[in-house]
Amino acid sequence: MDNPNGAGMLMTTSQVAHLLHVHPNTVRKWVSEGLLSAYRLGPRGDRRFTHEEIDRFLRAGPRPRDG
Repeated sequence: MDNPNGAGMLMTTSQVAHLLHVHPNTVRKWVSEGLLSAYRLGPRGDRRFTHEEIDRFLRAGPRPRDG
């Protein structure tokens, strides 16, 4: 059973984009640039993010502008 407070659950690219107020393509770009780490799942290579990684990204300070 999943943890009810969401700890340990993975987030999709769209969920991260919504949380960070950017376009999903910006999240994909940040992964490509090494600013964010993601797990790749399935044959399509869908990206998944841990809450810990998003916290680390936010604590790292200012990030590039969307675009």
